[in-house]
Amino acid sequence: MAAGTPRVFVSHLAGVPVFDPNGDQVGRVRDLVAMLRVGGKPPRLLGMVVEVVSRRRIFVPMTRVTGVESGQVITTGVVNMRRFEQRPTERLVLGEFLDRRVRLKETDEEVTVLDVAIQQLPARRDWEIDKFFVRKGRGGALRRKGETLTVEWSAISGFSLEEHGQGAENLVATFERLRPTDVANALHHLTPKRRAEVAAALDDDRLADVLEELPGDDQVEILGKLEEDRAADVLEAMDPDDAADLLSELPEADKERLLALMRPDDAADVRRLLSYEERTAGGLMTTEPIILRPDATVADALARVRQQDLSPALAAQVYVCRSPDETPTGKYLGTVHFQRLLRDPPFTLVSSIVDSDLVPLRPDTPLPAVTSYLAAYNMVSVPVVDESGSLLGAVTVDDVLDHLLPEDWRETDFLGEEEITGGL
Repeated sequence: MAAGTPRVFVSHLAGVPVFDPNGDQVGRVRDLVAMLRVGGKPPRLLGMVVEVVSRRRIFVPMTRVTGVESGQVITTGVVNMRRFEQRPTERLVLGEFLDRRVRLKETDEEVTVLDVAIQQLPARRDWEIDKFFVRKGRGGALRRKGETLTVEWSAISGFSLEEHGQGAENLVATFERLRPTDVANALHHLTPKRRAEVAAALDDDRLADVLEELPGDDQVEILGKLEEDRAADVLEAMDPDDAADLLSELPEADKERLLALMRPDDAADVRRLLSYEERTAGGLMTTEPIILRPDATVADALARVRQQDLSPALAAQVYVCRSPDETPTGKYLGTVHFQRLLRDPPFTLVSSIVDSDLVPLRPDTPLPAVTSYLAAYNMVSVPVVDESGSLLGAVTVDDVLDHLLPEDWRETDFLGEEEITGGL
């Protein structure tokens, strides 16, 4: 771990208040949720179990935790009030890790877990279980007399995934090392029952990534087997264009019900995309390209491009627009390509190096014209603007390919389903 990233012992979080950005209390931390991983990797911390005023226990993802400080936790303020239900791949840190008897690998000595440390990964939002505070000696009255020490996760045995059962849980762990498209390919070849089990065990972000790579029929089937609140959470985690494509396959009543359960900002993006014809620039585009104001610098642009969640196609360029800088934006000024960002000094204003020669597309541009544009100018992404010149989004080459390839192209078994699933 890099120096400077905070380490927190979970016993210090038990019962601490959880606040929104305005300082209003949301509830109190009652537990933390982790997921075991294969290959000796430390467990990933998924989120917190928070007891709200009504004594209902809800799940708050770590992606919505902005601060873990002394005596308090700060969130984005946007939480789902659905009652927390533990999934097969999840472990409760306070409830299942503390007071557990495990062994030190080096000496095979049995120890008791007294506390668990978590740490945020550098330059990422992810948190992992980092260290264990343990006491040597046997249980009962003698346990308080043993030596205490802090050890790395890798120094103990008794928590590995391989020791925690088979079936969907181990399959999910196997999938963790694969790209979403390979997970989708394996999931497609499972039985409907096993497919539903695996989907239920995946966390929202991972399931969203996988759904984006699945054929439409599989998407609809999986989404239909989720509870509606969770289905809305997964749709929020998907790229807006992919969520719109999936919702367009549902009956109107189901579509509207799910949109009503989504966060208003996310639902607004999806509704806007649903208003365009499917095989047009508007129907193909994503509403979340990298957008910068004219006074941003090359350093600002490179920081945005480095974001881990961006696809290579979206990271290949930034779009310069006047305020507001969320779609639909103020006036679109031009594009700055990644190579240009690498050539200019960090303090250079992006407004001074924009490429304004290429004419952006209108949302009603048909698919063949979008394809020709990308091919003619060797682009991986193209801006889409409305009649007033405001940026609406961008069409990436991968979205175009999805509509040009044969419908059964996802049937290609890149890795071999037996290799991935082990015959499960």
